[in-house]
Amino acid sequence: MGGNNVSKIEKVYNLKDTTFKFVDREDELDFFYEGFDSPRAEMSCGHAVTPMSLTNWCRELLDEGKNRFVCGMTGCNKEWSYEEVCKMALLTPEEKKYFETTMKIIADRERLKNTKLCPGCKQGVTRTDESNLRTRCHDCTNKKGRGFDFCWQCLHEWKGPPSRSDHCENDGCFSEALKTLRDCPDIVFESIRNVAGCPCIRACPTCGSLLQHSSQNCKNVVCPRCKVKFCFLCLKITAECSRLSHSYITCVSGVAPRQTSIPVWHQNPSS
Repeated sequence: MGGNNVSKIEKVYNLKDTTFKFVDREDELDFFYEGFDSPRAEMSCGHAVTPMSLTNWCRELLDEGKNRFVCGMTGCNKEWSYEEVCKMALLTPEEKKYFETTMKIIADRERLKNTKLCPGCKQGVTRTDESNLRTRCHDCTNKKGRGFDFCWQCLHEWKGPPSRSDHCENDGCFSEALKTLRDCPDIVFESIRNVAGCPCIRACPTCGSLLQHSSQNCKNVVCPRCKVKFCFLCLKITAECSRLSHSYITCVSGVAPRQTSIPVWHQNPSS
């Protein structure tokens, strides 16, 4: 991990502190088997941590440009509040300063990513609904005395139905991601027989991130963005697919067709 803002002295929970829920389990966030000496405490998601493993995991997330602290256990998408992270990781004043500064930098970067110049007034407009390309400019709406919407994708005044996730009806408006899904070649699996017509790139059915299968190993992949494990063939969550078929055989439901839309991740901050 980058930087040197992690405590050099191992942080340890005080067993006399009754505000922690201590458990007799392995440190589930100790991904590098460092064997921290601290007692284990339970996070709100139910997983056991030590202050060092939690600090390291949250630093890893920040280093990857993420400012949401989500449990790293497979299948657990529980988001922890910053307040919970501060308490459970026993963050030092130096660590808190680093965390808060980095979180602000990432948040500012995200706002810029979600801001584009309106084609009417050339002012920055931030969209709040990532599933809808139709974006309203309130300045232009007020000046023109009518609703002024533009396409987030082609940056022209909106044409067509009010809510679309792939394109508007302006000439030349198209989604690069959908073009990739449409045009990518089929995959030839090395370990799974009798698979035909499966694209080598899929959009994660949970968050919409594009993933490419290596053609090796089993048919299941874990999305690095949302951490959800799904079947690359049928696009079902692995837990559902595995009820009827093995990881190295074709799915009972067959290969899902090429995707024609990009799923939008509707995250629940309280989940």
